Order: sequence, then structure tokens, then C-alpha cells
Amino acid sequence: MELQEAILTRRSVRRFTEDAVTDEELRQIFEAVRWSPSWANTQVWEFIVVRDKALIEQITGTYAEKNPATRCSLAASALIVACAKTGASGCYDGKEATPLANWYMFDLGIAAQTLCLKAHDMGLGTVVVGLMNQDACKKVVAVPEGYEVVAVIPIGRPAVAAKEGPKRKDVSEFVYLNQFGKQWP
Repeated sequence: MELQEAILTRRSVRRFTEDAVTDEELRQIFEAVRWSPSWANTQVWEFIVVRDKALIEQITGTYAEKNPATRCSLAASALIVACAKTGASGCYDGKEATPLANWYMFDLGIAAQTLCLKAHDMGLGTVVVGLMNQDACKKVVAVPEGYEVVAVIPIGRPAVAAKEGPKRKDVSEFVYLNQFGKQWP
């Protein structure tokens, strides 16, 4: 699959078949993820692959009530808990180097997008779940201090064909020239 095709056709998948995603498929995905860029090459991302059904139930129990990803998470072949090390990305000598705190969110976002695009390229489906109690999930999967749980990514084999995506803004609505609001040609 060409990159542009992957970008245009990747969708959040919330219905999976019972067919398992293999460890080898996950290795291929994480091999792609490890090449994601990060602040000063800090590579602050950490991922926990959860296959144990009891743990999956506990993790989905940390989701907000009526989270649309609850059902698919319970049916997923695995949940990937996306975590990040704090105090490294966006920092020098352990101190924030920019006025924007939590730079690890940017780095982990890039890694998560790489993960989702690679999974899609392999015919697998994902959805990024952030509407949850991250602190409660952190306890379920024993994430130590100095790290944060940011999101959960259910992964599986899509049960239905992807639909056309929602309408997107035109480029002219979000790209400006020289100053915010000045139309880009």
C-alpha cells in the first residue's frame, strides 16, 4: 500500500473478527514504530500488549461511561496500552525546555500514528482510545512513576469493510501564509 493511500483510507475500526493478530504481526508493527521521530531522539514511548481477557476487562473498566470503543476493546485480539516516559521529551537535564509542558504527548502521537498506519497497511484495524481514566489504567497495568498512560489502542482484524471517511476541512481553511489568518495561495 502506498503511503498516500494508507493516509486516505485508514479509519478507526470498532468491530473485529475473532481471528487473532499474531505476535509476528505485532513485531512488524513495533519495528515500524521504533523508527518514529522524537524530541532529541528520546524515544519516550512504551507499549504494553495486553492479551489476558481479565486484564482487558479491567482496562475497559477504566473507560468513560458509554465510550464507543468499549465493545470493540472487549472483542479485540489485543489492547496496546500507549505510555510515555515523562521528564525527557521537551526537556534538557530533566527540566522543561519549552513553555509547552508534556512534549511527550507529541512524540507518542507520532508513534501512535505510525502504529495505526502500519497496522492498516497490514490489513489490521485500530482505534485510539483516550476517553478514560488514565490513572486507573496505569494501576491495572502496573506502570511505574515517571511514566504516564496516554491511550489504549485496540487492534484486530476488521469485521466490516471501511467506509468513506468524514468530510475534511479544505487546505485553505487551516494553512496560512506568513501570519495566522492570511490566506495561503
